[in-house]
Amino acid sequence: MTKRSHGHFVGRTRHLARHHKPSELSTRSIIKQFSIGDKVAIVPKGNVRNIPHPRYRGRIGTITEKRGSAYVVRVKIMSAQRTLIVPALHLEKA
Repeated sequence: MTKRSHGHFVGRTRHLARHHKPSELSTRSIIKQFSIGDKVAIVPKGNVRNIPHPRYRGRIGTITEKRGSAYVVRVKIMSAQRTLIVPALHLEKA
């Protein structure tokens, strides 16, 4: 018997559905620019291959540096600090 997959999105695809927004992505959303110290919200959308983990959806963090075309975002969860590398596509100004 085959073994069931336990990837990032097992049982979570309904949480990623965006019925209220159009599915097409604009070039403006892909070419966003942020500066260090900006407050951003993590909003996964579009390509499922490079989105941050669903547990960080809606979290607000601070940009600490730019790494390639993505940004390093520091997020505080309770008393812990997390560092995430998120493409600009999945970030919005908070």
